[in-house]
Parts: sequence; structure tokens; C-alpha cells
Amino acid sequence: MQPDLPLSHPATEKQISFARILAARTKTPLPKGIEADRTALSQWIDQHNTSAPQSRFSNYPSSKQVAFAERIARLKRREVPQECFRDRRLMSRWIDSNKPR
Repeated sequence: MQPDLPLSHPATEKQISFARILAARTKTPLPKGIEADRTALSQWIDQHNTSAPQSRFSNYPSSKQVAFAERIARLKRREVPQECFRDRRLMSRWIDSNKPR
């Protein structure tokens, strides 16, 4: 019998630290147990991070995301869909579903 595999990865110390700073700044408590889910904590940070300036480019993927996606694409001999270059969340989903295990 195979042991239960975790469905999510725990948040990094850097994420947790930043989330605690945001929680204190916005006077919004962190949801209980959110540190156990990296994706959920990342979404919470995105929703509560009002200090990040919003520009027309704020939804674009970072240069590190693009470089990582292109490296994965070369390894897997496939293209990164063009719409991923215009939306950081789409790029993140593409990376998560294509990164080597």
C-alpha cells in the first residue's frame, strides 16, 4: 500500500514572513493552517498586497518565470503558449503542469 502523498507543498519561510508582515500591516489575520499550502498562501498574499504598484504590466509574468518556462519548453521540446506571456497566472499554471518531476 502506498502512503498518502501530500496534495500541496508547504509555504516557504520567506512567504510566511511576508504574509505575516502583510497581515500586520492590513490588520487582517492569516487564515488558520494556510502555511501548509504554498498556493493558498500565495493567493492570500496577492489579494492583500496593496503596496505593489499596479501598472499595465503588473499582470505579466516575471522575467524569471519566462526564463524558467522557456527552459522547461526546451527540455520537453514544446512551445510555451503565447497567452502565457501576457498573464502571470497562466504562466504559473503552465509551469506547474509541465515542470519535470
